[in-house]
Amino acid sequence: MSKMKEGLGILLRGMAMGAADVVPGVSGGTIAFITGIYDRLLNALKSINPALLVKLKSEGVAACWKHIDGSFLVLLFGGVLLSILSFAHIITFLLGTYPEVIWSFFFGLILISGIHMLRQIKHWSALAGALLVLGCSASYLIGTLTPSSLTPSYLMLFFAGCIAISAMILPGISGSFILLLMGLYPAVLAAVKGLDIVVLAIFGSGCVVGLLTFSHVLSWLLRHHRDLALSLLTGLMLGALGKVWPWKETLETRMNSSGQEVPFLERNISPWAYEALTGQSAYLMPSIAVMIFGVLLVVLLEKFGSKFSQD
Repeated sequence: MSKMKEGLGILLRGMAMGAADVVPGVSGGTIAFITGIYDRLLNALKSINPALLVKLKSEGVAACWKHIDGSFLVLLFGGVLLSILSFAHIITFLLGTYPEVIWSFFFGLILISGIHMLRQIKHWSALAGALLVLGCSASYLIGTLTPSSLTPSYLMLFFAGCIAISAMILPGISGSFILLLMGLYPAVLAAVKGLDIVVLAIFGSGCVVGLLTFSHVLSWLLRHHRDLALSLLTGLMLGALGKVWPWKETLETRMNSSGQEVPFLERNISPWAYEALTGQSAYLMPSIAVMIFGVLLVVLLEKFGSKFSQD
């Protein structure tokens, strides 16, 4: 029964990570960190290396499967995949219909997640503080960049997968946000919604390569310079709040690949200025309500992760 409970917990965490990874600005790595499985995930990923072939030859499949924590990875990424396939349609609909409310929810998620990560830093120093400010500044400036319009060729999709998945496992940086900056987010989301096997296979291959490579670097940093790494990552997370601010004024628009006019350049404004400029409701009270709900959701995830770790 305990094994079944553990497996269900891992699957649910994977689903939460997948739901987060669909959204530009929210990181699946953040969810993994909050729910207490981040170090286990990195250790499992970094154990997949060429030395595994030697172990396979000398000790067999069962020993290799245990070495890489195979059941954990299958359940976790199974949950991620299930969630991405399920939530791609829902997120697209909600962002198009109630953007102010949905972005408010994401704002609450990121804010409380950043506070949670600050609490994980055991020893503060001048360098840790400087890295926190550097991370905030870099993330905010990245958020102000204008999305490029790269042609979604197969080679570009492969490299986009490498880069995006590396961001996805970082607590604080969203892989979807990186895709958005590269101008490839609509193409990848459309492939998920339409189950374009070729595009998904190429993008997925890039994800696998990026995941297995970057996990070694990140694991080393967290093992040897944990507080400094967490300071930088927390800064990157909190700096992303500017990008997900719910009320924006559109300065320029562009035509997307579907022939629809979409925002190109935007600036953050207050809810009251938003109503005055657009003539539309800012949905202020519902937005505040879901922002608080996002905060409470992360608190519950944190308690769930702590309880699960103790069982």
